[in-house]
Amino acid sequence: MSVAKPLPHDAARLHVTGAARYVDDIPTPRGTLHLAFGLSAIACGRVTGMDLAAVRESAGVVAVLTAADLPHGADCSPSAHDEPLLCTGAVQYHGQPLFLVIAESHLAARRAARQAEVAYDEATPILTIDDALAADSRFEEGPRVYAKGDAGSAIATAPHRIDGVIEMGGQEHFYLEGQAALALPQEGGDMVVHASTQHPSEVQHKVADAIGQPMHAVRVETRRMGGGFGGKESQANALAVACAVAAMATGRPCKMRYDRDDDMVITGKRHEFRITYRVGFDADGRLKGVEFVHYARCGWSQDLSLPVADRAMLHADNAYHLPAARIESHRLRTNTASATAFRGFGGPQGMLGIERVMDHVAHELGLDPLAVRQRNYYAAADGGGLSAPRAALPPESISAKKKQCTPYGQEVEDFILHEMTDVLVETSDYHARRAAVAEWNARNPVLRKGIALSPVKFGISFTLSHLNQAGALVHVYQDGSVQLNHGGTEMGQGLFQKVAQVAAARFGLPLKAVRITATDTGKVPNTSATAASSGSDLNGMAVQVACDTIRERMAEFLARYHQEVPEAVTFDGGTVRVSAHEMSFAQAARLCYEHRISLSSTGFYKTPKLAWDRIRGQGRPFYYFAYGAAVTEVVLDSLTGENRILRADILHDCGTSLNPALDIGQIEGGYVQGAGWLTMEELVWDKAGRLRTHAPSTYKIPAFSDRPEVFNVALWEGQNREETIYRSKAVGEPPLMLGISAFLALSDAVASCGTGYPALDAPATPEQILRAVERMRA
Repeated sequence: MSVAKPLPHDAARLHVTGAARYVDDIPTPRGTLHLAFGLSAIACGRVTGMDLAAVRESAGVVAVLTAADLPHGADCSPSAHDEPLLCTGAVQYHGQPLFLVIAESHLAARRAARQAEVAYDEATPILTIDDALAADSRFEEGPRVYAKGDAGSAIATAPHRIDGVIEMGGQEHFYLEGQAALALPQEGGDMVVHASTQHPSEVQHKVADAIGQPMHAVRVETRRMGGGFGGKESQANALAVACAVAAMATGRPCKMRYDRDDDMVITGKRHEFRITYRVGFDADGRLKGVEFVHYARCGWSQDLSLPVADRAMLHADNAYHLPAARIESHRLRTNTASATAFRGFGGPQGMLGIERVMDHVAHELGLDPLAVRQRNYYAAADGGGLSAPRAALPPESISAKKKQCTPYGQEVEDFILHEMTDVLVETSDYHARRAAVAEWNARNPVLRKGIALSPVKFGISFTLSHLNQAGALVHVYQDGSVQLNHGGTEMGQGLFQKVAQVAAARFGLPLKAVRITATDTGKVPNTSATAASSGSDLNGMAVQVACDTIRERMAEFLARYHQEVPEAVTFDGGTVRVSAHEMSFAQAARLCYEHRISLSSTGFYKTPKLAWDRIRGQGRPFYYFAYGAAVTEVVLDSLTGENRILRADILHDCGTSLNPALDIGQIEGGYVQGAGWLTMEELVWDKAGRLRTHAPSTYKIPAFSDRPEVFNVALWEGQNREETIYRSKAVGEPPLMLGISAFLALSDAVASCGTGYPALDAPATPEQILRAVERMRA
């Protein structure tokens, strides 16, 4: 069987040899034009005059378009129709596109875009969370609230109480391949678009709208992306729309790619959050009640901020049963680039809030933070044989029959973190190492160590329920080769390989017999974004449905042909057997073709069991939960704030992994990206609203040297209790939150420098750490 094998990425050789083709590598037709945006130089105000004469006269310029030249408005928003391609008069953020240059070369377009003379009536921008609160600048009239029980009373009557606040910055996606698109005009006003996008169907919709055509006139193709991380879920719309509009206006192919600086200035980031909390708990650290207030800085347009903020609320409990909880969320509008989807989609921010609470409670009581976490875990699942054997648990943890619900009313039925934590504690030698860290800190006044274990419980499904659907198209050719297409996009995560493994397994074929073609809206329509960790879950099941339909047709015919029953037909090892009769799959396909049996099928899948009311904050938004836990040990220099991750031990739940090699790669990458967000990646805007960290020279992402010196990653041996594709679990987003353990370990190290609670903010840069150390010592 092809599934559950650690096979290499299908394009691994192409990646390392440089032969993998991305949008910018596609050979362009003769006469292709190149585009660049002219960008605003202020963050807030109005354009009072725009002299573009010098732009039009620049060498190589063919045309210049402003908002007035766009007959259909060209909206780029994924949600609220509030994001025009070009500024319509009101400037909303520094770097907002004002006009579009169409030129003979990329360099000519960029040079010309800088020749404009623009006059502004400048206003004071709203840049920070505090600015937005003071101006009551928000995307919903009031805060959204999810509640369970009476948290206020529970906190007031609890034996112990704490309150606090944590700030967490945004994050630049820093995909290796920048944003890019290519539009090829066709006869009759049709358009073919090659886009580096996680959501081809949305690009199709926005392009069709912008050029005044129905969606059937636009075909979008995406072979692969060089990384996405959510940054190409909606941010790719602008380039594709610009290329299509320009191609329609000129009748020539048009191509656009952002240079890295422009990419970072124009596109959205992870949402910056502030979370305040009030908590009541007992002497053992068990929470009685908790109140959170989330403040999300959303930027100038709505984009995906409402569902991002919703998911932050939905993960405010993480792995912990909260008897009484109140979660209040404010979605704040600011004059900055619109924040957008990023791996985890708000979940990391909500999760960091409750992990700060657990850490703070443990510090207040002088307890091991791990003990506090375990005492607050949800009740262990009644596994029914679908998970690994449970380690011995304390009696109070084995109340598997007791119904425990999240603050939004979903019963947690599959909780396996008790067992996983026990195993990880043992394999990482957590307790001995914690004692060794304490001994080290007693002897070393300058270099301080810290260690922390943090769990992950991450909900899998789009919270906009209708997005939980997928389609596929599968062809079996008469020579026995298989071609398939589905709505998911490949961005380096190995989705194509996993889905090909599914198809090979259904037909009993070697993997080399299966070929996946580029994602194409002309083959599979109305697809959802490859996001929410849903790529394999949705598309794998859709492909399985299509393959099974063809296989059943073949089996029915072959059984009739050999006067047998369909149950007598088996597909395995490239061979088809009908009782005593045996033939190759290719021979079987040829025989079916000659007898006019259809060897092509679509497949469709929709996720079951979902019911979610986001206004009431009640229901079942997630099909299942994915789990994980990480132990991280760090060292920091208390005189400079410099720090290193010494070791990370991870145990992660992928259900029955479709491909362990790819999944382990996702876990390693997710952990490093999460640790990067919380420890070094700092976005800085000045008082005028200009992003100052807009290149690798000023924005620090993790390098090879920043990975843990010792990096142990293991997969949990178990199955998904829900009927997913081969009982696997999603692995795209959940591992990112394992990086929270690195942040908590740094907090632990800082705590050893004094007596108070560090209240470390993220990102915990050396400067941030040094300030916290100085507070502790003061």
